[in-house]
Amino acid sequence: MADLQVNQGRQAEYDIDENYLNRWSPRSFLEKEVPEEDLMSVLEAARWAPSAMNAQPWRFIIARTQEDREKFHSFIKEGNRIWCEKAPVLVAILSDNKVGYHAFDTGSSWGYLSLQATQKGLITHPMAGFYQDQAREALNIPDDFDIQLVVAIGYQGEKEALPAELQDREQPSNRRPLKESIFEGEYK
Repeated sequence: MADLQVNQGRQAEYDIDENYLNRWSPRSFLEKEVPEEDLMSVLEAARWAPSAMNAQPWRFIIARTQEDREKFHSFIKEGNRIWCEKAPVLVAILSDNKVGYHAFDTGSSWGYLSLQATQKGLITHPMAGFYQDQAREALNIPDDFDIQLVVAIGYQGEKEALPAELQDREQPSNRRPLKESIFEGEYK
C-alpha cells in the first residue's frame, strides 16, 4: 500500500497548513473499502463550507456498492474510467441552479471535502470527463440541479498499477507563482 507522502516536495511561498500541500489528485486507487465513519467525516466537512445566504446548494450522490459504481461507470468517459473503476467510492456533486452563486459555493464544498479526505489519509480525484445527459438520466437528477463533477475517493495505490500512459502523470503538480495570480487595484 502506498502511503501519502508528506509535502511531496511542494513548497509554498508563504506559511500555510501542510494539508494544502499534501492534497493532490492521484489516479491509482486501492480496491479497499472506505469506512463509513471516514466517508461521512469527509462529507460532513463539505457540509460546513461557506454558503451565500446559507443556501447550501450542494448535494452529493454517493456510489459505494458495486451496482451503484457500475451505474456511474456507464456515464464516465473512457479516459477516466480506466483508472476510476478501482475507486471504492464515487460521488456526483450537484448544485441547485435556482440559487445564486451555486457553482461557487459548491466549489467551496468540494474544496472542504478534498482537504478533509487528505486529513483522513484518503485521496480524491475530481472528474469533469463524463457525459452530463447520461449522468442526469442514470442518477435521476432533476433539471434544477447542475452536475458539477464526479469525485473518486479512496486509498492511494501504487502508480505501477496504472496503465503505462498514466504512470508518468501520477505525481503532484506545482502551482504558478502567487504574484502571477494577484493584481492590485485593477487587472493588469
